[in-house]
Amino acid sequence: MPDTETTGAPSRRLIVLASVLALALAAGVAIAGVLGSRSGPSGDGPLALVPVPAPQANSPECDRILAALPAELTSDGTKLSRRELAQPAPPATVAWGSPEAVVVRCGLERPGDLTPSSSLRVVSGVQTLLAEGDGSSTWYVVDRAVYLGVTVPSSAGTGPLQQVLETVANTLPAVPLRF
Repeated sequence: MPDTETTGAPSRRLIVLASVLALALAAGVAIAGVLGSRSGPSGDGPLALVPVPAPQANSPECDRILAALPAELTSDGTKLSRRELAQPAPPATVAWGSPEAVVVRCGLERPGDLTPSSSLRVVSGVQTLLAEGDGSSTWYVVDRAVYLGVTVPSSAGTGPLQQVLETVANTLPAVPLRF
């Protein structure tokens, strides 16, 4: 066997050690990638939401609604747990489920589409204005002291909406519509 001091080549032991370290590093990166994808945008990590104007978010009515909302919602037999919101989180906002989330925002401005001729729907005894989107629908509660938006992904069915609106009906009394 040639002398490594004379050839300048690394020892066999050093080559094996470097190979083991490289494999360990590659395995660590792969594991971190798998675990990171579980809590990324489509996982269970904090949900980032765009803030929207909510001038009554700090109202007593929003405090009552937020305190009354359930820890879990049921969507087609599946339990949706409350979801942590990424900071800075919009005020008076709650979300459930992953990867798509059901989102409730309280204290919103009056919906611009709410007019005397708007087509309203009554769900669980609450008057709502429906705004359909791509892959989700937002139901604006329009007959309470504060406006709420309940955004429900198309995949969630109607169960989460009904549960949220039942809570609204049981927590806040109805008021005349304001145009």
